[in-house]
Amino acid sequence: MRLNFLFVLAIALLAASCGGPEKEEVAAPAVRPADLVLRGGVVASVDPTIGLAEAVAIRGHAIVAIGADADIDRYVGPETRLVDLQGRFAMPGFIEGHGHFLPYGRAQQILDLTTAKNWDEIVALVAGAADKAKAGEWVVGRGWHQDKWDSLPADAVDGVPRNDTLNRVAPDNPVFLGHASGHAAFANERALLAGGIDDDTDDPAGGTIVRTQTGKATGLLRETAQKLTESALQQYEDAFPPERREQLERERVYLAGEAALANGITSFHDAGANFETIDFLRLLEREGALPIRLYVMVRNESNERMDELLPHYKMLAEENDFLTVRSIKRQVDGALGTHGAWLLEPYIDLPESSGLVLEPLLDVTRTAEIAVKHGFQVNTHAIGDRANREVLDLYEAVWQAASVDGNDLRWRIEHAQHVDPLDVPRFSELGVIASIQGVHCTSDGPWIPSRLGDARAEATSYLWRDLIDSGAIVTNGTDVPVEAINPIASFYASVTRMTGNGKAFIPEQVMSREEALRSYTLNNAIAAFEEDAKGSLEPGKLADIVVLSQNLLDVPDDQILDTVVELTVVGGKIVYERKE
Repeated sequence: MRLNFLFVLAIALLAASCGGPEKEEVAAPAVRPADLVLRGGVVASVDPTIGLAEAVAIRGHAIVAIGADADIDRYVGPETRLVDLQGRFAMPGFIEGHGHFLPYGRAQQILDLTTAKNWDEIVALVAGAADKAKAGEWVVGRGWHQDKWDSLPADAVDGVPRNDTLNRVAPDNPVFLGHASGHAAFANERALLAGGIDDDTDDPAGGTIVRTQTGKATGLLRETAQKLTESALQQYEDAFPPERREQLERERVYLAGEAALANGITSFHDAGANFETIDFLRLLEREGALPIRLYVMVRNESNERMDELLPHYKMLAEENDFLTVRSIKRQVDGALGTHGAWLLEPYIDLPESSGLVLEPLLDVTRTAEIAVKHGFQVNTHAIGDRANREVLDLYEAVWQAASVDGNDLRWRIEHAQHVDPLDVPRFSELGVIASIQGVHCTSDGPWIPSRLGDARAEATSYLWRDLIDSGAIVTNGTDVPVEAINPIASFYASVTRMTGNGKAFIPEQVMSREEALRSYTLNNAIAAFEEDAKGSLEPGKLADIVVLSQNLLDVPDDQILDTVVELTVVGGKIVYERKE
């Protein structure tokens, strides 16, 4: 009896050691089907705990799951729209970290001067527009850059032509042509007179009316000087019937939004709008007419008005929100290309100048105090090394006086293009975000040494590697319409620093692929206090996704610029699809 028992026990133990009889697999619990599923690709979540995936499921405006195809297939129901990625690359939608939304739309309504190779081509464009215009109508354009031309007229002043030729081709029309940087403009005689400018007009604070050696105004208006003629242009446009003005504004939103979506941009940090413009954007949001998500910085309002009205304009991100307002934009200096960047030492090619201070530091300090009071972020334009140092000092002093922690406030320096090496670690130490634009580096690289000299250019220019290694948060964008809105070009610049002349500009400062991807997604979300809702692909976050033709993480450097946007998803809806 005992032997039989032991025999049976041995058989049972042997069966257990061999795994026993096969058990039926337990089926995964049923889930509610998704509205949209993207599968069969390489999905970069930009979340270190998730890493790369193959598929993502979306219900409503949010992501419900991300993972392997087999895991996501259970979210496919009879009504689910299924998109086969066919190996393509999906990632969080690009977030434009610094651009000018309505000005970009406006740039598409006026003369495009970005591709002009010389002054003669610009004059020809103006002549064509003047021929079609009535007497007194303004001819407006934007995008010229003298350092990118193949030649200059012999009588150029400060490296820029005189307006004599514009006077001849458009004698009856005011002509106003904005520099690519937005930090200078060129005007013919009719436009100068409309702005009250003649040979005896004094330079305004923070600006220069460029003149010949005999004192004649050439037409070049540097920094704040262009506002004299801009105000006359604004008065001209304000005289349009209200219906026409609104039509133009709505068209600008449509044009800017359409281009952004076609470039895979799902959110846009708009670097400056006054309260009136914000009211207009509020109206469009209520109508459901904003094509992409906007993070708007308050601009061109007095400290007094901001102190009074900021509480009424503060708009924090809510579920599936398309308009948030919680920051203020200020500007300390101008651009390097127009000799407006504020430098610690004089320009090599303009030794009588170290740049321009566009907005008084005391006024910016008061703005910073108001921002602390009302819980607003401050984002200050600073390009030159002196400007960056002054802004860091200003932020630190205001925080100390108010006994607040700058890390919690996430204040930013917009551009941070030229930084003294001594100031690099201060970004991380203070908690200041460096809001850079990768494509500026490769666009400007060939001529930067002509302004700074080789040694200063290498020591201070676009120090991304040093900033990242020091622990600073670095974000990315294009500053559109200063540069083209294409984030692929800015990504390429960030990881190669390759300029148009085939040479890399200070290549030691490149970002890695992962760093560049994060700078255009999650870091921009952090810079807007929105990392809980966007910037990475995770369950519960907004379904803002872009599908690209190539994998940005491993495509060879020389093929990055061949990458095209295949699909753009905003809030779970496919809003752009490339046509073959």
